[in-house]
Amino acid sequence: MKLIILACAISAVLAAPQNYYNQPQPQYQDQYSKNVVPIISETNEINPDGSYSYSYQTGDGQQAQAQGYLKNAGAKDAEAEVAQGSFSYTAPDGTPIQVTWVADENGFRAEGAHLPTPPPIPDAILKSLSILPQSPSTVQPQYQPQQYQPQYRPQYQQNRYRF
Repeated sequence: MKLIILACAISAVLAAPQNYYNQPQPQYQDQYSKNVVPIISETNEINPDGSYSYSYQTGDGQQAQAQGYLKNAGAKDAEAEVAQGSFSYTAPDGTPIQVTWVADENGFRAEGAHLPTPPPIPDAILKSLSILPQSPSTVQPQYQPQQYQPQYRPQYQQNRYRF
């Protein structure tokens, strides 16, 4: 019994980490101090009715702000979260970037001078679109759903099993 206790004690002593307190500690401060950007101003407001607003500005010129609310609160099938805001920063090539955006029941829409725009509509298409309302309308047949009525098929009613 004494031998088992002695073996356990020796195992515990040998399993202890060696030079535990002499290990160098990582220096996180030096690693991240190069890229620290200070926050110059910040606001954040959340209201009991669900509306909110926030804004911030950083030391390197980044800015963002947004506000939102619930439109038609309590109206079933008419509720919509509405949010709008803007952000700006300087691109790596030095170009100032500014975007304003809106998100509502019609989707997300962003505007900015750097964002691509659709190409102009060709003249032939514009002409055909202007002629279209003037042309006589042709009546399009409308789909009329009908009640399903099974058809009688006598070949399926015959006795299939002949003995």
